[in-house]
Amino acid sequence: MVGGGPAGSTCARVLQNAGWNVLVIDRARFPRDKVCAGWVTPGVFRLLDLDPDEYRATGLTIQPITGFRTSILGSPSIETRYFRPVSYAIRRCEFDNFLLVRSKARVLEETPLASLERRGDTWIANHHIEARIVIGAGGHFCPVARQMRGEHDLVQAVVAREAEFRVEDDECEVDGEVPELFFCRDLEGYAWCVRKGGHLNIGIGRRDKSHFNDHVENFIRFLERTRRARRASLVRWHGHAYLASGTGPRPLTGDGLMVVGDAAGLAYPESGEGIRPAVESGRLAAETLVAGGGRIGRDDLQPYEAELRRRYPPAPRTPAALTGAVKALGRGLMRSPAFTRHVLIDRWFLRA
Repeated sequence: MVGGGPAGSTCARVLQNAGWNVLVIDRARFPRDKVCAGWVTPGVFRLLDLDPDEYRATGLTIQPITGFRTSILGSPSIETRYFRPVSYAIRRCEFDNFLLVRSKARVLEETPLASLERRGDTWIANHHIEARIVIGAGGHFCPVARQMRGEHDLVQAVVAREAEFRVEDDECEVDGEVPELFFCRDLEGYAWCVRKGGHLNIGIGRRDKSHFNDHVENFIRFLERTRRARRASLVRWHGHAYLASGTGPRPLTGDGLMVVGDAAGLAYPESGEGIRPAVESGRLAAETLVAGGGRIGRDDLQPYEAELRRRYPPAPRTPAALTGAVKALGRGLMRSPAFTRHVLIDRWFLRA
């Protein structure tokens, strides 16, 4: 397994429980500094066979979310309340480490995949690690995914920048139970504020990377002006990229090869959320291998690819001639509380 995030650890746990010998390698050392808005729906906990109360009992951060505030950045917001937890905000540095330890797989930390070559029916990683099946779970830049496709991605990645830091109540006016989402006026991305107990996560992601730094700076000024994050310009921001296009054009399987999570380009196109696709694909990959009784040829792995493409179809493209009209309609609909609740949040963000 190349990568110990939610996709890799979920896959490793299912295989370990089925009696497989699993080794996870990861370039990071856990707990790793992984910055992410990080809200996890009840459906994700079910896929993990994990109860939120069980996670809470460990003492790790888990912030119930009972509503959202949404707006076009700088415009009046709409508050959507559920009065029950519809999601939970977690800190990825804690969550990922918890899942990896829980998998009970052997782990080699600070071990990037430097080479991968085929010898007969065996893969040799880093010149000495032998494996019949290699699963790429290393995120958007996963070296297994890169080797499988053999070329640059044909779909433009979403670019994002975010920060997570400690805050005191008197320096942050964001309600922990009600994250805030701020959509760019051109609807090419959105920004967010998510409170997680004593920490605040702020960030912005966009499909269109032109003038991205200007959008980031504008968001920082907005945060400081509105007192949502008074130190937004002083904290350390992290950048990353991912595909938000469903399965898209990336190959998902090969002889003795599979990719899961962001390595497969599975993030939801509407929200960019990648945790549920990571967990779901990791579990599906493991279940496919177990059901196949150890057969790992490309044809044997086709059920995984077919099912993944069914669940995560490529995102439809809006004809260029209609883009302006569609965006104008979208801005109008986002002023509707009914559209916001039933489509924007329930369908696109919570996947209810």
